[in-house]
Amino acid sequence: MIAKGTMTEDHGIYGRLMETRSSLAPPDRHVLASAIAAALAENGPPLTEALGLGRPALERLLEVAFPGACAIDDLVRPDAHAGEDAIEEPDYRALLLDGRARGAEIEDWLAHVVARRSLRPEHLWISLGLRNRKELSDMLHRHFPAVAARNVQGMRWKKFFYREMCQAEGVYVCKSPVCDVCPDFGECYGTEERG
Repeated sequence: MIAKGTMTEDHGIYGRLMETRSSLAPPDRHVLASAIAAALAENGPPLTEALGLGRPALERLLEVAFPGACAIDDLVRPDAHAGEDAIEEPDYRALLLDGRARGAEIEDWLAHVVARRSLRPEHLWISLGLRNRKELSDMLHRHFPAVAARNVQGMRWKKFFYREMCQAEGVYVCKSPVCDVCPDFGECYGTEERG
């Protein structure tokens, strides 16, 4: 087992993953490698739990996206699992997968990873280890275009997804009927800089 913190130092795991060749597009490999590196850097729950992927799914992801980069046993224990879903995760994944582009395997992985990483307190693009919000937006438009296209005003992604889930359940929690006059407008829209 790799000691926590050693492979992620200076994006070590990211570089190791990205050095491999795969049939997946480089931007998709970047998103997956970034999420893996961010999750490992936290020194928190096992990688499977941090990504919301069971061991078999994580092993398949590594085989397809980063063949030969590392063995699954180097990253997680044999008994590793995805952990318990938070109450909103099944709805979150369903929201994304209902708007998926092609039904590709990567979209299943991304739906799980995005839903699980959304549970973290920072901006979603930061939780995924991405360099900026645009990388997240580009990925969502590539793989979940029907959902991403509904974010016409550029609402922050995590807030947008939660709003979509609430509206699907008939729950409206906004303080104003129109976003433009809401006192929390700045919390939902605007730039997302590292704070």
